[in-house]
Amino acid sequence: MPSKEAPGPFNRVLEIDLSLKTFSMFVISDQLRRMYLGGKGLGLKLLYDRLKPGTDPLGEGNIIIIMTGVLAGTGAPCSGRFHGVFKSPLTGIIGSSSCGGSFGRQLKSNGWDGIILKGRSDKPVIVNIHNDKVEFCDASNLWGKDILNTQTAISQKNNEAIVTGPAGENLVRFANVAAGNRYLGRGGLGAVMGSKNLKAVTAAKGHYKVVPFFNDRFKDLKNRAKKYINRNDMSLLMRQLGTAANAGPIIKNNMLPVNNFTFGNHPKAFQITGEVIKENHDTKHHTCKPCSILCGHKGMFNGKKTNVPEYETLALLGSSLGIFDPDDISRFNEICNQKGLDTISAGGTLAWVMEASQKGLIETDLRFGSKKEIVAALNDIAHLKGFGREMAMGSRALSNKFGGENFAIHVKGLEMAGYDPRGAYGQGLGYAVANRGACHLSSFPVGFENLLGLLAPDTTRAKPEFVMFFENIYAAVNSMDICQFTGYGLTLETFLTRMTPHFVLRFLMQNLSGIALSLVDFSLYPKLFSAVSGINLSSREFLKAGQRIHILERFMNTNEGIRKKDDTLPEKLLLEPQKDDPKKRLVPLEPMLKKYYKLRKYDKDGIPKKRVLEKLGI
Repeated sequence: MPSKEAPGPFNRVLEIDLSLKTFSMFVISDQLRRMYLGGKGLGLKLLYDRLKPGTDPLGEGNIIIIMTGVLAGTGAPCSGRFHGVFKSPLTGIIGSSSCGGSFGRQLKSNGWDGIILKGRSDKPVIVNIHNDKVEFCDASNLWGKDILNTQTAISQKNNEAIVTGPAGENLVRFANVAAGNRYLGRGGLGAVMGSKNLKAVTAAKGHYKVVPFFNDRFKDLKNRAKKYINRNDMSLLMRQLGTAANAGPIIKNNMLPVNNFTFGNHPKAFQITGEVIKENHDTKHHTCKPCSILCGHKGMFNGKKTNVPEYETLALLGSSLGIFDPDDISRFNEICNQKGLDTISAGGTLAWVMEASQKGLIETDLRFGSKKEIVAALNDIAHLKGFGREMAMGSRALSNKFGGENFAIHVKGLEMAGYDPRGAYGQGLGYAVANRGACHLSSFPVGFENLLGLLAPDTTRAKPEFVMFFENIYAAVNSMDICQFTGYGLTLETFLTRMTPHFVLRFLMQNLSGIALSLVDFSLYPKLFSAVSGINLSSREFLKAGQRIHILERFMNTNEGIRKKDDTLPEKLLLEPQKDDPKKRLVPLEPMLKKYYKLRKYDKDGIPKKRVLEKLGI
């Protein structure tokens, strides 16, 4: 049983030097907490203060920061999340990844709000954390083992771990990290761990307990948040179908990536919808704790019970490769999960290889719809076998070497998620300006354009305003650290929004965006933050903290050379309409980008102006 209680966050970060096998404590001030909240925001600030621009992402100088938010361990709905922040070997800029599961809460039970990992071990190592103790254990016998076998080998009662697999050890640029059966997926954190000879970090059950600073107030807010989530239509749909619930609307709007974003639909596309998967694969909840949405599911695939592939996996390892059988996609997903590969980047890379092979730029056996060849290619990537060594670098590096840059579907080196922006112009802008690359979650305008139908998808009107607003909100939400999916319930179920007719909301958002955005009530987030931390934070201050976090990340990227030329989309999406789109839509990026820069107060080359940095205290 926990024996030490503290009101609010512990404000202690464990700093570990893998080279020297030493550790120390870094104390988080109330000012830092107020400005950067926790999670991603605080992780970025700690990285900014320590990482030199130009550092080799796979060199000893790169730093990994694992950070929890103030809600971790409190039982707040959907608060079982933590963040990894690092310099990405895939993109060469700042990488970040959010993860569910139990590791963040377990770390918090040891009295730590986060971990800073620097240096490089001279041999494979596991770092074991228990309260105020840190052990460095030889992991040579585990090097080369896949993620499941590693997890089994190091498993102990009440232990949680983050683990890298063979892909990370072999420095595959899009290698991920597992936390149970959840993943720090994007940007190549697994490769950074591999470069440091770090096989795993474990956290035993600690004797610290998180107690909200204002506990009675917190309980009331927690119950209200659960009430909002439990009556929201989108939350309930995801509870029923998982993230595969997104497939139906995306297919309906001709936005499904098919054959490397060549088409937007397919006669077999219905097979990967959440409704069909639920009916055919006996799906049941298998989710993070504590969660009120329950979007995670398991089902029967290939004769065994396993994770239902997320929508992004269904799209990138499925339809974009010409595959529509969920059993096949599940098989690919399991390989990625065991070897430690990000499914989005793996799928995006394979799709480029298929089109490049089709066009004669390279010679491989990979073709759209080739199931056995996909299985072989994923294993080849993880183990750098044959052409897998080239594919392990990602689609940008492949296209730079062999040609075909126009159909390499990435932004800033990060492969694009499963929403074709030719059917949602705001999502196109969101991809282009997202700090970590082609990130659908940076602002997720497609949620309003297609899933909720509140913004007309094929117009530029109001898109820069909404992208910027939700970038700020999500930066703050990811720094609490609470699941972004709570946004449906915690903003759409508040009194004013709930009582306003859909057609009125749509009119306001489309034509009077300033008024519409001023009416968005996201106050439950800062209220939860304040109740737990004891730091009084208004909605305005919360939004400003999100702005600060987003601008800091942009500034860090411009220090790595990012400019306006990088805020773009693949030529295929700008110049070639989908072959099955009767409207022949293309993303009109430039006018949206110009307006967005003006709103953000970036200069003409996309660099935050000095007065903006000074105003935000960066």
